[in-house]
Amino acid sequence: MELHIRNETSRLKAVVLGTAESNGPVPKIEDCYDPKSIENILAGTYPLEDDMIKEMDGFDRVLKKYDVQVFRPKVMKDVNQIFARDIGFVIEDKFIRSNILPNRINELDAINHVYEQIDPGKRIIPPASVHIEGGDVMPWNDYIFVGVYSGKDYADFITARTNMEAVHFLTKLFPDKRVKSFELRKSNTNPRENALHLDCCFQPVGKNKAILHKNGFLVEEEYQFLVDYFGVENIFEISKDEMYDMNSNIFSISESVVVSEVGFKRLNSWLRKQGFTVEEIPYAEIGKQEGLLRCSTLPLIRE
Repeated sequence: MELHIRNETSRLKAVVLGTAESNGPVPKIEDCYDPKSIENILAGTYPLEDDMIKEMDGFDRVLKKYDVQVFRPKVMKDVNQIFARDIGFVIEDKFIRSNILPNRINELDAINHVYEQIDPGKRIIPPASVHIEGGDVMPWNDYIFVGVYSGKDYADFITARTNMEAVHFLTKLFPDKRVKSFELRKSNTNPRENALHLDCCFQPVGKNKAILHKNGFLVEEEYQFLVDYFGVENIFEISKDEMYDMNSNIFSISESVVVSEVGFKRLNSWLRKQGFTVEEIPYAEIGKQEGLLRCSTLPLIRE
């Protein structure tokens, strides 16, 4: 398999899409990785497996409508395998395995049928000191945007997934790229004050536009960098409630086609006014676990 990913929006040719099959029972509070899942467990609204399977099957159909080759993980009994973006990512022709939470390592084994098709020389395993997950990494042509948390209390946050060692690692691995880091706001208890990954508060769309949520960034100058880079006229700024609903976590099939949640009325209207084709699907049940469309995918090849 010839991997090729330079950015977030070029025409998608091949992708891993997670699975909700055999997702397991409702987790215990102490086993949760994010505050939104905890909130839904306490409220009795944690998503049902059948509903999540239907949502992911709808996503699968849209991808195949655009002739995308879709790989799915091997189903493992009682394992949450929805968020394929967490376990790895591709930049240029390299597959970088994430250093994910230790009790999620089985999720990597479930995509061995994909991993084994990749040139061994292009499979990159970061050292243990490098904490990194795919939701925090956004290749954007000459840039690699990376969400991080570098506070001294890093170890206290189950929601802090990518550290500064990851930035240094990517800088060495891709010397021709400009690696730009962004400090993200973290909370173990309040999902409206938690940017679990960079794609929870930022995502490029098309050739020169972006979705942003200012409060997701701890350093205003870093947020302002993105405003200046894309231009204020090209930015859709989402509210705290829209961030909570995961409005920045849509997914681009191409520079002109995006997949979005059917309930994102304001965003979808803006996208259409910008000339995008918006494929709307229900995905709100998946969103109850603080991840959405981008989180469910691991793109392998874009044109």
